[in-house]
Amino acid sequence: MQAVSELSVSVPWGHFRGKVWGPDHGCPVLCLHGWADNCGSFNTLIPLLPKECRYVTLDLAGHGRSSHRPPGSFYSSLEYVADVRRVADALHLRRFSLIGHSMGADVAAMFSALYPEMVDAVILLDSYGILPKDTKEISKVMRQAMDKMIQFEKKTDAKKKVYTYEAAVQRLLTATPTLSEQSARILLERGLVQVEGAGFMFSRDLRVNLKNTLCLSLEQSLEMQSRIQAPVLVILAEEGFNKIFPEPETFTSAILRSFRDKNHKVVTVPGDHHIHLNKPEVVATFVSEFLWAKVLSLSTHHKL
Repeated sequence: MQAVSELSVSVPWGHFRGKVWGPDHGCPVLCLHGWADNCGSFNTLIPLLPKECRYVTLDLAGHGRSSHRPPGSFYSSLEYVADVRRVADALHLRRFSLIGHSMGADVAAMFSALYPEMVDAVILLDSYGILPKDTKEISKVMRQAMDKMIQFEKKTDAKKKVYTYEAAVQRLLTATPTLSEQSARILLERGLVQVEGAGFMFSRDLRVNLKNTLCLSLEQSLEMQSRIQAPVLVILAEEGFNKIFPEPETFTSAILRSFRDKNHKVVTVPGDHHIHLNKPEVVATFVSEFLWAKVLSLSTHHKL
């Protein structure tokens, strides 16, 4: 059984929370969850991965038990990249690997492009990495994102609903049908806060529901992705991201081709967007073999 401990890292507006799995001197692997999830997203996968690694699973800002961003702040990929750098500095990590799911994979890919010298290996779970927007749509999407934030800030009655625990489970399952009931309950361990005498509220910041203000064209995405020096493993689910958020095939095929052109590994597995949490054994072998081949077999065991 791996040792698991709670993590707390101070930032200017509060704290990042999370969990740390594995030995003190294991090869560090930072794990980034998807939108509206939390670090519980990796609870079922990590026990199946190499015990020689030390896995730091974060509740990203505004998610799980981590602090919400200050009033007036946006939630975008670039802010999350800065957060990864903050956490890495706080933990004295000079080099580490990244595992990201969905939005967390976008952040992992962008971090690896901006700080290539810090990253040993990158694993993207049901994500294409730095996903572009249609150039003709970028200005419209950016304006919409800003307008939504400003509208949200004007609301003084944006209060969260209170649920019974079982009603919260059903609400999450309705909102995220790719979760099994067991997976939903795992995420709710960190995804709910108790309201004394009333029930439970979802812990995440309502602002994470607003659009991402950072938009890149296909050319910019491919250029940024080309800056990644670490080996990359992309695991796509057959009924995953592309079924939930259909993207133009010209985009996805160009991105996957650019990964393959640099000898990165792309595999497709049966399952849906949360396959790593619902049925972790489906992806664990690919992740483990990749970590052994690209990190553990070459490592002098970077200290955490």
